[in-house]
Amino acid sequence: MGRRRAPPPVQHRPPHCPQSQSRRRRGALPAGPLPRAALVRERPRAGRHAVSLLRDAYAAAHKATWDQAWQSAGFHALAEIDCLRRDWGAALGHLERSLRLNADNLRARNLQALVLRKLERDAEADAVLRATLQLDPLDAWSRHLLGERVPGDTQVRLDLALDYARAGFFGQALDVLADAAPSAAEGTAPLLGYYRAWLSQRLDRRAAPAHLAAARAAAPDYCFPARVEEIAILESALAAAPDDARAAFYLGNLFYDRRRHREAIALWERAVRREPGNAVAWRNLGLAAFNILRRPALARRAYAAACRAAPDDARLLFERDQLWKRLGESPVRRLRELEANLALVQRRDDLSVELCALYNQTGRSDAALALLRTRRFQPWEGGEGLVLGQHARTHLRLGRAALARGDAPAAIAHFDAALDVPGNLGEARHLLANPSDIHLWLGDALAAAGLRTDARRHWRRAATFRGDFQAMSVRAFSEMTYFSALAWQRLGHPAKSKRMFRELLAHARRLARAPAEIDYFATSLPTMLLFEDDLAARQRTHALFLEAQARLGLGQEAPARRLLRRVLQRDPHHARARDLVESNPSLE
Repeated sequence: MGRRRAPPPVQHRPPHCPQSQSRRRRGALPAGPLPRAALVRERPRAGRHAVSLLRDAYAAAHKATWDQAWQSAGFHALAEIDCLRRDWGAALGHLERSLRLNADNLRARNLQALVLRKLERDAEADAVLRATLQLDPLDAWSRHLLGERVPGDTQVRLDLALDYARAGFFGQALDVLADAAPSAAEGTAPLLGYYRAWLSQRLDRRAAPAHLAAARAAAPDYCFPARVEEIAILESALAAAPDDARAAFYLGNLFYDRRRHREAIALWERAVRREPGNAVAWRNLGLAAFNILRRPALARRAYAAACRAAPDDARLLFERDQLWKRLGESPVRRLRELEANLALVQRRDDLSVELCALYNQTGRSDAALALLRTRRFQPWEGGEGLVLGQHARTHLRLGRAALARGDAPAAIAHFDAALDVPGNLGEARHLLANPSDIHLWLGDALAAAGLRTDARRHWRRAATFRGDFQAMSVRAFSEMTYFSALAWQRLGHPAKSKRMFRELLAHARRLARAPAEIDYFATSLPTMLLFEDDLAARQRTHALFLEAQARLGLGQEAPARRLLRRVLQRDPHHARARDLVESNPSLE
């Protein structure tokens, strides 16, 4: 049975919950431009507004049939509305016209069988169903119409219930869901309750309140409403039970996915007022407050509430830490918070990498090394290079400290280790990545140990490495240009060194004026960020740092010191700025 993935919610999954998906059957074509209106049964109690919506939907579907590309779907939509009106003759005529244009539309074929049965042409209906199973032996609707068991999981039953309900067969839709028994991992139990309540309301049955209560009581984990019809179903639940915090939460998730952000935020606020312990709703509000409302203080308060509601959730700890980092919280404060929750940190590679970074940023590289040696990391999308970066930085910092105290052998060991990539890191260095900083410092350590030939070999490698691979692109200038220029000084070529520093300075000035852009091959990177980044501000900070490097290399220490202070004010977590200051005592 062919399936189509439902559009995934945008950054509002419950912590450590994988994305679910709606199981769709092959052959299900669009049912017209107004599917929600077609879910309204036209009868007196529906009121004038519902009748008007149905009339408008019918007119829109008719207009769609003017276009050849939409004739099959348009006639199918008209047939569904005909069924809502119990106009079986018109429905059959429209289905025949739809199937002449697309004979493999399984939903239209199954609806045709239902209409034929309403017209007491059972033999023809059975023949249509058998022919449909020849096209697709796994088609759930035709098998159900022939009295067989519905194949698949609860998602398939929900799809099938909507197929029935779209044409007004609410009783059959409720029967499809009658014996559904979803597992906890499916995450469909809340939706099952809301579907049953909505269908019961259409049939004037008194069971709707009980179904709504069951939906509210069901565990929310892995529940991801994604079908457009579920907007109407959840809105119906809220109309019947305005205090239903879960329905507001689910509908908010669905609206956020459909980029109806403000409505989603209002629904999440409604949800947390009635259920303050809903950590995911608080988390969603934190994301939306930062990315949509541009209110970082509100985002901070929302994440604080989320962590209070779920203090043992490691993902929430990571996300709050990333928010703090984005807001410029001090490394000392972030480190203190992570150390207070080491058991949670140990559950996640990304948190462990952040802990390493904070150890290095606050001068505790020994602790970073201990963590890197005792953990086996697994690669994850968006984290490429982070573990390896902390490995190199840790050994560089320890090697520089050893060199400063005159222990050249220990420094050489650390710099050699920085070039190596242990297997427990789970990744390798990109072939185009520039390690000039490591070769420069290794050359310095070898020279201090009296090994001048080996030292010159590493200095030459640092001096002659061209370009750098960063953010999915090769760059002519980067932070490594500074170390290449220093290497030329070590090799006795001051003119080459000065030229490189001047070129770096010119590049930094151009970069400061250039519009911020994402490289073509890195366009997916921003979508993996939890909190939207200010690309222009980040580029400006990068330009300031490159200028500081260039001026330091040209002997302009005072301007370099001022620039580095500005960089660290803009970004207290700027690793290279911190390391550059510490490796040059004159900048302290």
